[in-house]
Amino acid sequence: MRVIAGSAKRLQLKTISGLDTRPTTDRIKETLFNMIAPSLYDCSFLDLFAGSGAIGIEALSRGAGKAVFVEQNPKAVQCIHENLLHTHLEQKAEVRKEDVIGAIRRMEGKQRFDLIFMDPPYHQEWEYQVLKELASSSLLDKDTLIIVEAAKETSFSYLDELGFSLVKEKEYKTNKHVFLHRDE
Repeated sequence: MRVIAGSAKRLQLKTISGLDTRPTTDRIKETLFNMIAPSLYDCSFLDLFAGSGAIGIEALSRGAGKAVFVEQNPKAVQCIHENLLHTHLEQKAEVRKEDVIGAIRRMEGKQRFDLIFMDPPYHQEWEYQVLKELASSSLLDKDTLIIVEAAKETSFSYLDELGFSLVKEKEYKTNKHVFLHRDE
C-alpha cells in the first residue's frame, strides 16, 4: 500500500497484520480521491476507524490542512504514527486512541470538519451508530461531506430518519462508498 499522489507520492505505508483492518486498495483509494479532489485543499479531515491511517494520510498528502485520526486498536495507532513520520505529515495530524463514539463526543464543540471519512468493520451496523451520533453533532454542518466505506450489501435506508441526504454512491466488487450531507 502506498500514497497515490501529492507531497508523499509513492511512499509505502505500513499496515497491521491480521483481519482487524481491511486496507482500502490503491485502485479504490485513487477513485475516491479523484472524486473528492476539489474539496481537499486546506480542508479539515476526520478519519474514523482509521486503521493504518492511509486515507487520512492521502488527504494530507493531497493538500488537506489537517487530519484527525480516530482508532482504538493500539497496534493500528502505532502504525498511524509510524506512517505519519515516514510521510513527514505528523505536524498536520492528530491521532486519537479511543473508540469512535467517545471521540465524537469528546471533540464536540471544539472542532468542525469539512470531510469525514469512516471505514467501520463491516456487518456490525457501525455506520448507523456513528451517523446517529453525527446527526446532531457540531463537528459538521450542511456543507460537510461524509463518506462511508461499507460492504456492498449494506443498507442506508435510514438516512432520511437521521436527517442525511445521499449525494452519490460508488460501488466496487465487494464494497461501496456512500457520500452524504446532513440536512439543515
